[in-house]
Amino acid sequence: MKNIASILASNFKRWGVNDVFGIIGKPLVPIFVELDKHDINVVLSKHENGAGYEAAGYSLMNKRLGVAIGTSGPGGTNLITSAGQAKAYHIPVLFITGQPSMHNSGKAQGQDSTIFGTDLVKLFEPVTKFSVRVERADQFEIYLQHALEKAYSDVKGPVHLSIPFDVLEDEIEEFELNLPNNMDKLISPRLDEFINKLDNARKPVILAGKGIHSSLAYEEIKGLAEVWNIPVMTTPGGKGTFIENHPLSLGALGLGGTEKSSEYIKEDIDLMIVIGSKLSDMSLVDITSDNYPKEVVHLDYDTTFIKKSLNVPTLTIIGDIKENLKSVLDKVKRRTKNKYNLLEENCEIKKLENDTNSYISAAYAMEIIRKGLPDDAVVFGDDGSHSFYAIRNFNIRKPGTFFFDDVFGAMGHAIGYSIGAQLANYNSRIVCITGDGCTFMQGTEISTAANYNIPVTFIIFNNGRLDMPEKYMMKCFGKTVGTNYNVPLDGKKFGESLGVKSFRCCNELELKEALEISNLHKEAILIEVIVDPNEIPPTMKRR
Repeated sequence: MKNIASILASNFKRWGVNDVFGIIGKPLVPIFVELDKHDINVVLSKHENGAGYEAAGYSLMNKRLGVAIGTSGPGGTNLITSAGQAKAYHIPVLFITGQPSMHNSGKAQGQDSTIFGTDLVKLFEPVTKFSVRVERADQFEIYLQHALEKAYSDVKGPVHLSIPFDVLEDEIEEFELNLPNNMDKLISPRLDEFINKLDNARKPVILAGKGIHSSLAYEEIKGLAEVWNIPVMTTPGGKGTFIENHPLSLGALGLGGTEKSSEYIKEDIDLMIVIGSKLSDMSLVDITSDNYPKEVVHLDYDTTFIKKSLNVPTLTIIGDIKENLKSVLDKVKRRTKNKYNLLEENCEIKKLENDTNSYISAAYAMEIIRKGLPDDAVVFGDDGSHSFYAIRNFNIRKPGTFFFDDVFGAMGHAIGYSIGAQLANYNSRIVCITGDGCTFMQGTEISTAANYNIPVTFIIFNNGRLDMPEKYMMKCFGKTVGTNYNVPLDGKKFGESLGVKSFRCCNELELKEALEISNLHKEAILIEVIVDPNEIPPTMKRR
């Protein structure tokens, strides 16, 4: 017989979960004690929200379960935003929240998370695939099994267990569970129809979305494009799924998209192959009823948004993206790859000069960053203008090396994601591209990287304002309200106060030198880039 906290820690260990992220509180003491006994590293985050982001980045990078823990009441509510972000990314994260002892339920208790206080089970329901309170020890095994199955079935995602203090200490027969890794991969019965449409298309295009990251279908997308000689554009969230120095790459479509994609989509497309995308407004800013494709083939595991955004005849291919595309390619494997049409090379960004040495163009800074990083550096783009500059100007040379969310869009999430990802794969090269607004929200997590010697490079684009809303308000209303910081971030001093080597870069030379130092990859480094506050970001097309 062992207590539930011990059984939980033992299962973490056998699943290869060697790092757990969170902040302790009294109801969680039994778990933290057992994690220590099982030699599982407890990463003390600076905020529960950061813990959730770090757990998600950890899962995304090592393809294992991420675990984030927060205490009852506000500890749990602080995790909710990171759960919503994990759901948007389709990442299996187990969120565990504490609760005062169950035998006192119904009495007045501090930080009560039941129906008598802040009901965390209900609060987590919209942002997870499964949320439940374990009220008795004999429920624990089956509830944990349900949670794992939900996290890994169909579209992956986060789950939540609320476990009271006395339940954690209760003893039951020890058990072992396996992470679901052999879930049935649904193959569509309509692949022959898909092939027929590919064979007969005159002007097709592939729109690659974020779901390709989840299914790891990078080679299959490349094969599909090359066999049928189809140009590829990515959604903002699909950035990084297809290399952009490939002759068939058009770059990104939508916010931050390239002119090449924007112009190509106007050219009477007869077949658009949408892969792993909800087709959000951020992806479709260049598409109107005047230039709808004549037909769509939509590959995804989730039918919720299929046919909702583009009102055209649509062939739906439901199931695992990678397996369906492999099946398509297997059916035509005797065909030789087409000699694809060479598209024009991407043009370099022209350096924008300014009269002072006080800032640099954000677009040009992104080009410098691309040149200064190795091809296999993994970039997490935060939500803001900075990432849309990257979507347009940061050329992808290896698939699976750029991650950005264009659905939930929590500012500051990339800071935690990059920390968790770097911890999961210590020898990888992880870079976070963020902004001053995001740093104000989640920047203290940079201290977590310093505390545990996690060598992430944090690049902060600083122009003293919330850039996207400021430029949008100015365009639409001729004035701005609530977008500028009267006392702007001093990123270098902020980073130094957190124990991180920090640089302030106002010109090309300073940025290149800082990147060279960061490439030594021995410690966490903060690079603050002072960018032109009046530069217009590539986000003005959104209606």
